[in-house]
Amino acid sequence: MSLTLLATTHRVAPGLLTWRAWDALRSAGVVRLRDGHPLSPSLRDAGIVLEPVAAPDASRLVADARSGDVLWVAAPEGDEPLMREIGSLVVNDPLDVEVLHGSYDLPGARLLDLVSVMDTLRRECPWDRKQTHATLVPYLLEEAYEVLDTVESGDYGALREELGDVLMQVAFHSVVAAERDDETAFTIDDVAGAIVDKLVRRHPHVFGDVTVSGADEVNANWEQIKAAERAEKSGADASALDGVPMGQPALSLAAQLQRRAARMGAPADLADIGNGPDIGNEPGTGNDPGTGNDLGVRLFELVREAAERGADPESELRAVSRVFRDRVRAWERRSPQG
Repeated sequence: MSLTLLATTHRVAPGLLTWRAWDALRSAGVVRLRDGHPLSPSLRDAGIVLEPVAAPDASRLVADARSGDVLWVAAPEGDEPLMREIGSLVVNDPLDVEVLHGSYDLPGARLLDLVSVMDTLRRECPWDRKQTHATLVPYLLEEAYEVLDTVESGDYGALREELGDVLMQVAFHSVVAAERDDETAFTIDDVAGAIVDKLVRRHPHVFGDVTVSGADEVNANWEQIKAAERAEKSGADASALDGVPMGQPALSLAAQLQRRAARMGAPADLADIGNGPDIGNEPGTGNDPGTGNDLGVRLFELVREAAERGADPESELRAVSRVFRDRVRAWERRSPQG
């Protein structure tokens, strides 16, 4: 005589159970579960005789298990209160009780919960329902900068939450896109599938038969593969600068443009903006150094200088900005305002 508590996860398709779980289900004298349990159809299809109940009764389960083998199919959330109640009933009058895990979460399984929650929010929350790709963009940028701030400050304990906020934005954009009925529609599975395909395609040394000698050769292969992809997409108009987001902050934009140009072997003097033929005194274009564009030229040159030193201009400026922030805060503490 025994009582088996069968635990399963709702993140696995109903019916995908371990061999031990199926064996326990077939050998049990009584199999009980809640009315409407998601496993019910699969168990009935397999010929398992079920006793559905409106709610679990710990006392009855224990009493019946003392005269025969009883199996309770736990709710997807685990039925922990029921298990604790059963434990209190058998502590002074022992009974063979086993918790049997019939299915397990795979890595990444909680992403299914995120998809479900976002679908629900999109349907039932007035604020979430009215959002568009355009209205969501500022939040994506904000969350990305919060990740950056967390990493720079070394607060890795908070990194999990900040990355979750970024992941939520990806799920949000995907659920918005899934509502369209034209060729621009896509789902989060399409997003995941696209990046998986890209990663496999760009890592032939991992997923193919290409051999590399080290990280430098990996980078070289990566650039060749990207160049081939751009040529396939844009044909004769393909450029190594394709895909550089011009809407990013100007400092990081200049750095990315210079990195891309350097990787393709562009002449270094192309970065001498102040001496170039297209920076002259053209009225109304904003290119006249006398109108203040000389400051932009100097900043662009500083970006190139940082690259030559092996430094990231964005990080360097942010580091100095943090020092300035700390000095201002220290001054505020010494000199209370008001």
